[in-house]
Parts: sequence; structure tokens; C-alpha cells
Amino acid sequence: MPLDPQIKLQLEQEASAGIPKLYQQTVAQARAGMLARQRLPGPELASEQDRGIAGPGGAIPIRIYRPAEATGSALVYFHGGGWVLGNLDSHDANCRNLAQRAGCVVIATDYRCAPEHHFPAAADDAYAAVAWACANAGTLDLDAARIGVGGESAGGNLAAVSCLMARDRGGPNIKLQWAAYPVTDHDFTKPSYREFGTGYGLDLASMVWFWTHYLGPDQVGSSPYASPLRAESLTGLPPAIVCTAEYDVLRDEGKAYADRLRDAGVPVEYRCFEGANHGFLSQPVELASRAFDDIGALLRTSFSA
Repeated sequence: MPLDPQIKLQLEQEASAGIPKLYQQTVAQARAGMLARQRLPGPELASEQDRGIAGPGGAIPIRIYRPAEATGSALVYFHGGGWVLGNLDSHDANCRNLAQRAGCVVIATDYRCAPEHHFPAAADDAYAAVAWACANAGTLDLDAARIGVGGESAGGNLAAVSCLMARDRGGPNIKLQWAAYPVTDHDFTKPSYREFGTGYGLDLASMVWFWTHYLGPDQVGSSPYASPLRAESLTGLPPAIVCTAEYDVLRDEGKAYADRLRDAGVPVEYRCFEGANHGFLSQPVELASRAFDDIGALLRTSFSA
């Protein structure tokens, strides 16, 4: 399918404006650029609350989004940004859309980012947030049996990794995992990297930039807690909803993760959004709204199963 016209226009406008690629910027410049990016506002919800929870490296900021029709289910959410960019504000609209469409509480987690904190800091924070949500379900008015994890891009990586950690460490029990265009492998040789490595938003050089900052001086990306696709086994992980974008360097590793889960006997719903590029859920385009409808419906069904 051709690239979505609205997405194509945005890419053309960025190119004509001469906006530097991520790998051409400092970390501070890239972070400011993400926060300044144009977004459609998210829907109004019944409540939202900022607080901090105990983590392995200090307090972890979280934001709890509660829709009017909350059903007791919850999604512990991890933002995208290559483990380097993003915070509770950068993906606020996405969390609101998920909460409204899925009818679940969304617990957004602001994990420690690189390069200040290298792997596995973000992964450890993600696991700590999931464990906290499950342990405190009663006081949060949640059903402990219906708490899932989810995220976009690097956040999708952290969702998958927190599921691996929970399995390997004997808990907590996670109802489901949702990953949108996730990073699942420290490998730049897959066909989608060759097809979409330049000109479609997220490019190959920027992914190298992200991984380099995340892994730090050791540069060991083979750990399954960095590259969940490299886990020896994916047996025993929670049911999954995996979403990819057609014009995305990460498309193939996202699909490979879905395929490996399915081969391991894990129930999987896989969606490749045609005409979309990486990060399209955060863009002011109609395709994003339709995708949130689809994702929300899938989450509702999975939480009630």
C-alpha cells in the first residue's frame, strides 16, 4: 500500500525544513525536539494522577490515567524514544487514547533513560513498575488478574522484556502484552532496515545512535533483556498484541517477535498497519485515530478473555 498521504506530507515538510536527523543532534536537542513535536490532544478522562514509586535506582515517576468507564483492568505503559528520549508528557495523548479506547487504567512509567543510565536500568525500572502495579492492585481499585504491559518502540521492547523478567523471576502474573513497532533485536541487517533505512522518519543511523547510547561502553546487545527476540525460549509469556508499521525499519523484528511467540504456543494478535511509518500513533494523522480504535478493541477483548 502507498505511504499514507498525510504521513507523506509530514515527511516532505520535515525534509524541506532541513530538520537534522536524530543522530545529527545532541541528546538535549533531540529531547527538546520530541517534546515540541505537533500532536493532536488526547481525550479528557475521569482523572489523572502523578506520583512516584520506589524503584531500583530511586523514585520512578508514574502517571495514572483513569477513564470514566474503567473496568478494573490496567495497562502499565512504557513510552517510546529509543531509551533516550521521551517522558510522561511526550506520550500523554497516546496514553489518553489507550485508556479511553480500551476502557482500562493506564499507568505510564517514566523509566531511567540513557545515556545517563545504561542498560539494564530502563528494563529494571519497567519490571519494578509492573511488580508495583500488581502488588498494589487493591489500593488502586484494579483487578490483579487483569494487569497487562504495553509500550511503543523502545517502550514495546520494555514491555516484552518485563514479561521475560516476570517469567524468569517467578512473577508477577501479567495478563497480556501489547507492543507497537517494538525494538526486539540488536541487529541492523533485516530487510526492513534496507528498505526503509532512509526517508521514512526513523532511519538506520538513528537506531544505531539509540542503541549506542542505551548499551553504553560494553555494547552488548545480545542479552534477552536487551533483545527479547534472542531469548532462548518465549514459552510461558503472556498473550500478545503486536503491531508494526509497513514503512518502518523495525517492521521485520516486530513480526519476527510475533512469529516466535506463536511458535512457542503463546496466543498472538498481529497487525501490520499499512501505509504507516514508525511512530505514526503519535502523529496528527487520521490513520493514528483508526489504529487506536483497532488497538483499543483488541485490548478490551484480551482483558476480558
